[in-house]
Amino acid sequence: MRLTQHSDYAMRLLMYVGSHPDRLCTISEVARAYDISEPHLMKVTHRLSQHGWLETVRGKNGGMRLALPPQDIRLGAVVRDTESDLALVECLGPNNTCSLAGGCGLTGIVHGALQAFLQHLDEYTLADILRKPPADGSAPVQFVNWTAKAASR
Repeated sequence: MRLTQHSDYAMRLLMYVGSHPDRLCTISEVARAYDISEPHLMKVTHRLSQHGWLETVRGKNGGMRLALPPQDIRLGAVVRDTESDLALVECLGPNNTCSLAGGCGLTGIVHGALQAFLQHLDEYTLADILRKPPADGSAPVQFVNWTAKAASR
C-alpha cells in the first residue's frame, strides 16, 4: 500500500505547523521548507481546514495554525480524510466488477489488512511525530521512530 502524495503533504504540513505553535505559518514558507509546489499545498491546506485539522486566517498577516492540540490529531483519522480511495483491490471499491465477487477469500483478508494499518496509525498522534523547530527557523528534520515506539509498548 502506498499513500498518495496528498496525504504525504498533509502530514508534512501538519508537522510543520505543529512545530510552530507560537505563530501563524504560511503556505509559501512550508512550500519552501519541504520543496512542495504552492498550488498543490493550497489544495492540501484547504482540505485540512475543511476537515477541521487546520484553522486558516486570511489577510496580509494571515496564515494557518492547528485547529486542535497535536495530541488530539490521530494520524489514522488524517489519512482517512486525505485519501480519496482506500480500496486496495477492486472488490473493496464502490464500482466492483470483479468476476470473483462473492466467491473469493481475498476480499476479507485485504480488508482486514487495511483495517489493521489504519488502526495502527490511530495509535499515534501528531504530538508523537513532532520535533521542535531548529533555531534557524528551518523545517524540523528529526522525527520519532514509530517502530521503536511501538516496540516499547
